[in-house]
Amino acid sequence: MRPAPLWLRLAFTAWVAVWIPSYAAYYGPAAFLWFCDLGNLQILAALWTGRAILWSWAAVSVLLVQLAWCVDALGRLCFGVHPIGGTEYLWSPNIPLGIRLLSLFHAVAPPLLLWGLARHGYDRRALRWQVATAWILLPLCWFVTPPAMDINWVYGPFDGVQTRIPAWAYLLICMAAYPVLLHLPTHLILKRIFRDASGGRTSAGPGSPTPGAASPPP
Repeated sequence: MRPAPLWLRLAFTAWVAVWIPSYAAYYGPAAFLWFCDLGNLQILAALWTGRAILWSWAAVSVLLVQLAWCVDALGRLCFGVHPIGGTEYLWSPNIPLGIRLLSLFHAVAPPLLLWGLARHGYDRRALRWQVATAWILLPLCWFVTPPAMDINWVYGPFDGVQTRIPAWAYLLICMAAYPVLLHLPTHLILKRIFRDASGGRTSAGPGSPTPGAASPPP
């Protein structure tokens, strides 16, 4: 385990020290139930511990969503349209500029996560860690937060409450859709790109001892 360079750890920690109270004051504590916001705390822990599972867990959770956020924000910035949706608030004068600037962490997270995975490898256990997290977090959002907040879109897509099916049925769809449409594809992509950092490898990489071979002396 290799923690990140000290300057990066200190810089990200300082940003989190500003971001948490600012978001809590404006959005309320429930805002930290968003997968993307929770991902910041996972990244913070990964930076300080250097554990591949933390980098991998955060990446499975938020990497594709953060990339989609970047595409949507760039579409609005360059062409005046939101190709995906979800970043309209960045241009809302009703939200303080400081809060909108703090939300630019969505653009910083993808390169930071990819750097962490390149440095530490991808731990394949991250998929089941994230699915378990989603199956806890999504019902929690549904039970304890109001539909107006629509955290993690448990009431409807893109901050809009859906009314076509019962709310509980939509929640069950979310609990199935997140792992199948988001977490599993991310897992499959990452395990093909990055070296395996899981506790028990199933295949030997270059320079790895072959099964049954004696380990070389230290």
